[in-house]
Amino acid sequence: MSGRKKVAVLGASGYTGADAARLLARHPHVEIAALTANTHAGKAMAEVFPHFFMLDLPELTEWQAVDWTKLDAVLCGLPHGTTQDIIAAVLKTNPAIRILDMSADFRLRNQATYAQWYGHEHRAPELQGEAVYGLTEFYREQIAAARLVACPGCYPTAALLALVPLVKAGLVDAHDLVIDAKSGVTGSGRGLKQNTLFSEAGEGLSPYAIAGHRHAPEIEQEIGVAAGAPVTVNFTPHLIPMARGELCTCHVRLNGAGADDLRAALENAYRDEPFVHVAKKGVLPQTQNVRGSNYVQIGVFADRIEGRAIVIATLDNLVKGSAGQAIQNMNLMLGWPETTGLEQIALFP
Repeated sequence: MSGRKKVAVLGASGYTGADAARLLARHPHVEIAALTANTHAGKAMAEVFPHFFMLDLPELTEWQAVDWTKLDAVLCGLPHGTTQDIIAAVLKTNPAIRILDMSADFRLRNQATYAQWYGHEHRAPELQGEAVYGLTEFYREQIAAARLVACPGCYPTAALLALVPLVKAGLVDAHDLVIDAKSGVTGSGRGLKQNTLFSEAGEGLSPYAIAGHRHAPEIEQEIGVAAGAPVTVNFTPHLIPMARGELCTCHVRLNGAGADDLRAALENAYRDEPFVHVAKKGVLPQTQNVRGSNYVQIGVFADRIEGRAIVIATLDNLVKGSAGQAIQNMNLMLGWPETTGLEQIALFP
């Protein structure tokens, strides 16, 4: 392990934390030095996630028991609300540590917007102002220099990669965006919830948080940056009976352009990006094309309604939508090629 950076995962008993551990376990420059899960403290990781049976991982511990002064980076997979207090405490103990937060606590730049959508004032406003929004393809230089990176939500990652270049180029109307989004049940976390029970989620399709999902202001924040003015989007998420995967179908009004122009703009924007792939004309993005990988696939189609187009983006919500993107950002922050440990091909079938 000599020469490797010591990395911890906060909230390792959740799905995002577990996927972070899965990916970090084969990262050539990383030693997993600590795994926290207060409710499972004292257990082996393989007791909580049996698929880790072959790995020699640290025992799960309470976050307060970790010696943060000896760590180089931490990936945080804790729920929003509690995250801000714990991250503030970690940074107070070790101001030089690099933090990749996978919760929503530092994604919104405006404190009033955060309070509106999350029900309380931000408890670490000085850190909220410091945090860099962690959509790698748009904020690469800022991420590399950051101490705290707020990794985007899974829905915003897909929607923003599909839409931001088009809004920035003026090819679509930023005030007429309809995002129809669908995600596997891991997006709801590992806690026991009635709507994610097999008998209730299986063999069905359910919308949820209609006109009130907390990823909406995050999408609006970044689309607004691209548009140069505040925007409001129509965003509706749905629960799909599969474990992982996400697909966003974005309906856009064209500003005198055509579907081919949109595809060309996206190809130009992502020409040198290692993980974002713009599909050829007529090729349908599908969740099974990216499952288990850090890749994003985007397709563009002409709508049968004149003056409109459909832009579809798909990703794995636990990888590029969470843990993979966090590791991509960690690589930048620690000076490694951003693809390090993330070039797995999708699992198919």
